[in-house]
Amino acid sequence: MLNFIEELRWRNMLHDMTPGVEEILTGKKVVGYIGFDPTAPSMTIGNFVQIMLLKLFQLSGNTPIVLMGGATGRIGDPSFKEKERELKSYDELDSNLAFQKEQIKKFLDFEGPNAAIIVNNHDFYINMNVLDFLRDVGKTLTVSYMMSKDSVKNRLETGLSFTEFSYQLLQSYDFQVLFTKYQCVLQMGGSDQWGNITSGTEFIRRNTDGKAYAVTTPLLTKADGTKFGKSEQGNIWLDPKLTSAYKFYQFWLNSDDADLPKYLRYFTLKTKEEVETLEKQYRDDPRGLKAILAEELTRRVHSDEDFEIVKESTEKSRGNIFALTEDEFKEIITSIPTVKIQPIDIIEGEWGIYSNDNIFLTSIMDIFGFKSKSDLRRAVNENSLTINKVKITNIGHKILKSDSLHDKFLFVEYGKKLKLILDLSNCQFIES
Repeated sequence: MLNFIEELRWRNMLHDMTPGVEEILTGKKVVGYIGFDPTAPSMTIGNFVQIMLLKLFQLSGNTPIVLMGGATGRIGDPSFKEKERELKSYDELDSNLAFQKEQIKKFLDFEGPNAAIIVNNHDFYINMNVLDFLRDVGKTLTVSYMMSKDSVKNRLETGLSFTEFSYQLLQSYDFQVLFTKYQCVLQMGGSDQWGNITSGTEFIRRNTDGKAYAVTTPLLTKADGTKFGKSEQGNIWLDPKLTSAYKFYQFWLNSDDADLPKYLRYFTLKTKEEVETLEKQYRDDPRGLKAILAEELTRRVHSDEDFEIVKESTEKSRGNIFALTEDEFKEIITSIPTVKIQPIDIIEGEWGIYSNDNIFLTSIMDIFGFKSKSDLRRAVNENSLTINKVKITNIGHKILKSDSLHDKFLFVEYGKKLKLILDLSNCQFIES
């Protein structure tokens, strides 16, 4: 059985906790929860941090509650947001909630002695009118107490509506309801939720004379300081319709080496001993370790079958990409910047990186950051530019129809990491 707090410590997932948490987690089963507002059509790998927290909590012998924010999602959490959120329609929120509810079932155990529980906080308020809310909920915390929280203070200058100001009350009342109904004594979340969570513990103390606790994780950021959970092309979703298994796999495979130690400890289900062994074994081979993590997460989030397919496609794309089927290549395109060339006639032997129309030149200069034709010439002289895995050795290189994949695509690479797809499907090759 895992020791929950010790597990968080070695994974560097513990940011803060209220006094007494370790004591209550010793020797008995505890009920704890994390809330998820359904403001997006799917959960993302940003949400996966908190899913991992619930998973580790459950593996430690405790009972996790997933609180779906059917009510709080209609308000919007102001915590560390620069401006007011745009409110989603009720229909959209309900649809998102139903979908995310099914997603979460893939990651937690809903059977057995510490089976996970899913609760919708909309049920707490559906029969409560505004007067009941103001008397029973609004009376508990003073305005000065609520304004002392960073999540509120940071928004006072840019503007904070009463709607978003009241979010803290709703989250606090949620905790009290779960405390009363399910004996839930622990709320977990990201460090940006500390103010809201501790307001909930105060709510419980004042209204029930009970004792509740809080645990938070650090906000996960990349080594360059940018937000975790997004690629250059946008969010990485847990829904294969929004982020394919191939693109999901590639996200982990192509992550920055500097982020790998953090990602591995946050997201693997391997033991501390297994992780430390792997870190030593792959100290000089970060790509090998990223492949291990990418495999584990692709299997868990997607499926074993999906992993085998994307692994095969990845291996083909590194070798003979002409062996890729058109469907496989289209899958690869989803994770690589693609430029669709507008309809033109391409005369065999006359169109190339220095062609008169300059479409090719403009595309690779924009994507690869070349500031001048001299940069391109230097890349060619250094043998660092390839088209469909063939090194370009001549600045006057011309493109033939036979060079394209499926008569439609050019796969251009600069160095090991910069890639570009030129989509020629609107063009027509003409013999000179």
